[in-house]
Amino acid sequence: MLVSAMALSGCGSTKYDMAYQLNNDVSSFQLLTTTNQETLEPFATDLCVANKDVSASGVSLPDVGAAALFDLKNLDTLYAKNVNVQVNPASLTKVMTALVAMKYGSADKILTASENVLITEPGAVLCNLKPGDQMTLDQALHILLIYSANDVAVMIAEGVTEGSVEDFVALMNEEAERLGATNCGFTNPNGLTEEGHYVTAYDMYLIFQEALKYELFTQIIQMPSYSTVYKNRNGEDVSIEVNNSNRYLKGTQESPPNVTVIGGKTGTTNAAGHCLILYSKGSDGTPYVSVIMKDTSGDDLYADMTKLLGAIK
Repeated sequence: MLVSAMALSGCGSTKYDMAYQLNNDVSSFQLLTTTNQETLEPFATDLCVANKDVSASGVSLPDVGAAALFDLKNLDTLYAKNVNVQVNPASLTKVMTALVAMKYGSADKILTASENVLITEPGAVLCNLKPGDQMTLDQALHILLIYSANDVAVMIAEGVTEGSVEDFVALMNEEAERLGATNCGFTNPNGLTEEGHYVTAYDMYLIFQEALKYELFTQIIQMPSYSTVYKNRNGEDVSIEVNNSNRYLKGTQESPPNVTVIGGKTGTTNAAGHCLILYSKGSDGTPYVSVIMKDTSGDDLYADMTKLLGAIK
């Protein structure tokens, strides 16, 4: 990936294209210099950076595939394990789906389900859409992020790009590159297991913190439940109520006493294991993003996430 940096002076500006590479001595990642009143702004100046494992007192996560804890206020990486290792994201994919939909679509846009919503993969979470069903993008985003419905992800993708899942996936990959999430690749909008579909824990941080810039996203991810009414192909009302699987929001998992979990996204498949990304705040209001990928069970995932959140002081 090439990232542009601008050298500013009284005579105008010069554009430099520089590789964004963690281990390159001359890259936008490494570059921060002021010479002769010319300033070059590095790509990661407003981001947490993680290019190696970082330990934290009291945090031991031997069974997780990857994990990280980021302080968004002070731009500190408080914990990192295998954050640049490519893993299957399962439904954490839907954070990127929501991000692209919010960027390129409008909340009041009417979406219509096609035959492609008839997903038959065993165990896939569905809200059982039928071809011809209609709902707004706002309704679909709520169901996507709270209930993680895979058929709704397809409807969103086709609705935003006028019928083409492939075009929507291309936008997902373009957005990832723009954010510097260059170690991931998306092949579908829902996270069902597919060759070539992968992320890293660090890429998930980059994607998630970008999605948090949208008020709608932040509102949805902290909702324990959602109910709405959409139309079927005959124009008849269909009522649906969905519940969030996030145990912190359900009240079945307690966070450390000095941490408030605002919300997040869960994900589980056989290939990905158990995954969770969270937006939380410390007692002083400092915001944090924490992520665990490829844990061994649901119980272990939440126990490990609570340990990770314990690194917040």
